Amino acid sequence: MFDEIRKILAEKKEGRRKIHGWLHAKRTIGGVLFFIIRDGTSLMQATIKKEKVKDFEKFDKLPIESVVEIDGQVKKDQRAPGGFELVADAVVVEHKAAEEYPLESEKKIHEHGPDFLLDQRHFYLRSEKMMRILKVRAKVLELARKWFEQQGYTEFHSPIFTAAAVEGGSTLFPVKYFEQKAYLTQSWQLYAEAAIASLGKIYTVAPSFRAEKSRTRRHLTEYWHLEVEEPWCDLECIFKTEEELVSFILHGLAKEMPEEMKFFGRDVEYLLSVKPPFERITYDDAIKYLQEKKVKIKFGDDITWEHEQVLTEKFTKPFFLTHFAKGVKAFYHKEDPKKPEVTLSLDMLAPEKYGEITGGGQREDDYEKLMKRIKEEKLDPKAYEWYLELRKYGTVPHSGFGLGVERLVAWICKLEHIRDAIAFPRLINRIYP
Repeated sequence: MFDEIRKILAEKKEGRRKIHGWLHAKRTIGGVLFFIIRDGTSLMQATIKKEKVKDFEKFDKLPIESVVEIDGQVKKDQRAPGGFELVADAVVVEHKAAEEYPLESEKKIHEHGPDFLLDQRHFYLRSEKMMRILKVRAKVLELARKWFEQQGYTEFHSPIFTAAAVEGGSTLFPVKYFEQKAYLTQSWQLYAEAAIASLGKIYTVAPSFRAEKSRTRRHLTEYWHLEVEEPWCDLECIFKTEEELVSFILHGLAKEMPEEMKFFGRDVEYLLSVKPPFERITYDDAIKYLQEKKVKIKFGDDITWEHEQVLTEKFTKPFFLTHFAKGVKAFYHKEDPKKPEVTLSLDMLAPEKYGEITGGGQREDDYEKLMKRIKEEKLDPKAYEWYLELRKYGTVPHSGFGLGVERLVAWICKLEHIRDAIAFPRLINRIYP
């Protein structure tokens, strides 16, 4: 039986242990060989002394990414990663890796350009940075599901192939579906509105696709979407849902992954300080603020990523941008009865120039008003016939939102580019490997 490195480091106890894993890095100092072993749970230093282990020279020449078994004594050593090291009594090579590994040194990885690292993505995942990012990502989703379970939500899945646009026709990926034309989904939105009459409060975690020809640090063509839909829920209700969900995730990360947060330079006390209610700014006030900052923008214009960067300088924690102009948001957003030229919509933005991490609002639940909006957007009512029928049989006020998992992870981990928030990113010019 082998011990998991994560558990050894968590126990913080000396004693005999046996581990196996990949040779992540190595160095030799004064007749002592230092191996950094990666087993998929964490990293640990193993020391191999010439006088204690047979075939020392063989291990000294062992290529990195070879697979080894090490039996020995765990000793406390503050100089070692995690504060403990494994002093080897015996070493077995399970697999000797080939020479000239493309990413030979962890320290030198980032001397390579982004294209090289994307070409070598299958190996770059083994870097400590990517290992920690992917663990944070997994914990974000684990915490989200935990919160949904506690609050009585049901997980619901919808089709990836769709017959019509959700967010806008210009960002659809068309695919041939036998003799018909179909599209890769932009969101579960429309199907979710059908499911709430069956399941009540629901959520999903699924891929979404946007054919946006954007070369920014925050756009992917395929990303993971955490989406929520709630019946009998107005705009204020969905504000509360978003605040509580995101706060729960951030607090969970601060408590359960402090070492990862430290690695990325994210202060756990800051994460714990993010609590409801979040600050809000209306679209109208945002336009005025941007104009004061000499940004060329007027009412009716979309708030772009460049605009968001300026706007986030006003805030130190996640905040809401609300009541977007009609036409800026998708056709299904409900008009504000107090001001029909804006919608009951909201985006949550992260500070530090990261911008939008969620988008949502209250849905139009009136059949005639929804039909009018579909025609205004020059959409084909026949393509939305089933969706319109939902307003004829048991329509209720309802709201929802979508959270971009990679955008949230990128902000939490202070990543320079969203491509590192997912294992194998799909970009406008990248579909390999």
